[in-house]
Formats: sequence, C-alpha cells, structure tokens
Amino acid sequence: MATKKTVYEAPSPASDKKKALQTALAQIDKNFGKGTVMRLGDRPEMNVEAIPTGSLALDAALGIGGVPKGRIIEIYGPESSGKTTLALHILAEAQKRGGEVAFVDGGARTGPSVRRSSRRGHR
Repeated sequence: MATKKTVYEAPSPASDKKKALQTALAQIDKNFGKGTVMRLGDRPEMNVEAIPTGSLALDAALGIGGVPKGRIIEIYGPESSGKTTLALHILAEAQKRGGEVAFVDGGARTGPSVRRSSRRGHR
C-alpha cells in the first residue's frame, strides 16, 4: 500500500517580484505623489498642447502629435543623424504658431546659414 505524501509549494519567484514591485511603487507614490510612475499602456488623461516635428511618424510615436509645448526637450543621437534639422523644424513650427523659442546648440556647430535655410517660409 502506498503512503500519502504531503507536498508543499514555495511561493513562485514571479509572485515575490510582483509584491516587491507593488511595494516599491507604493513607496514612490507616497514619497513623490501619485502618478509619478506610470505603467506602459496606461493612458492617463493629459491635455498637453504639442508642436509638430515635421515627421508624421515621429509625431505618432511621441503620442501627442509632436513635442510638448512649454517644456524643455533634449534631442539626442549620433553625429549627422538629423538632430539639428529636427530641432530647427520644431522651432520654425513653434514660431509659425506665434511662439517664442530658444535654441541651445551644445555642439556649437550650427552656423547662420543653417539657421537661415531652416527659417525660409516660416516667418
């Protein structure tokens, strides 16, 4: 006759991770305010006015139709990847809409001819 064995299951590592994540998120919310951390896929209602970048694909990827108006943004990428061109398109679009803009060129490579050519038709 076979004897009955009692099997004990240890908590799964996945449930431990989930509890640890929930604890960490609760602590962050407590320290910095609710909404500091958002989960991917959550779409809180935020009415942020956007300035189009000039690229429909990028505007769609950013989720609001461009870059947020009234915010400081950083454009980062490898050399000759179009960062300055993108920035100048955004500035021209903002000026077209009556906005005031500031451009800080950390690489200090933008000459007057580049700035002038990007403004054509955007006064």
